[in-house]
Amino acid sequence: MEADRSGFRMGRLDHVHIRVPDLDAAARWYAEHLGFEPVAAYDFWAKGIEGGPLQISADGGRTMLALFEASEDHPMVPQANGVAFSIDADSFMSFARSLPRGIDTPRGEPLVITDLVDFDLCWAFNLVDPWGNQYELNCYDHARVRTELVEADAVDVDRYWPRELYMAFGDKAPRIT
Repeated sequence: MEADRSGFRMGRLDHVHIRVPDLDAAARWYAEHLGFEPVAAYDFWAKGIEGGPLQISADGGRTMLALFEASEDHPMVPQANGVAFSIDADSFMSFARSLPRGIDTPRGEPLVITDLVDFDLCWAFNLVDPWGNQYELNCYDHARVRTELVEADAVDVDRYWPRELYMAFGDKAPRIT
């Protein structure tokens, strides 16, 4: 079913609100572990408005996390639904080979390379920040990651469903090599 293109269409994802107990500590953790940096254009919100967000980004401000410090009026409630980010194969494989590196799984265990998930169309790692906010890191260059990481390093990966379900999808399934 094709969407009616004459009406309103949502734009790109701009930012996601994330609550943390300490903005400075969170900014350091996100920079050290996931490559996020404050976006200078939005410093006013963090520095000029009490309770304002610190906007951080790992892609030059195209997609951001808005870190809000928890307070009495805005309690610490971790982002439990998860936010997914997509990166290129080189970055994904570099990240995978750098594990463990102070990042945990949603189970509270150190994230390791064998936590890699094969979703048939992409590869993923599920992770949390120190405050329980959940993230997914994806790479859609499935064939390259399979060859250059999974097979080359003999990584035993997780699967959430049998590969046969994907293959049974038949002609509708995108071809991965």
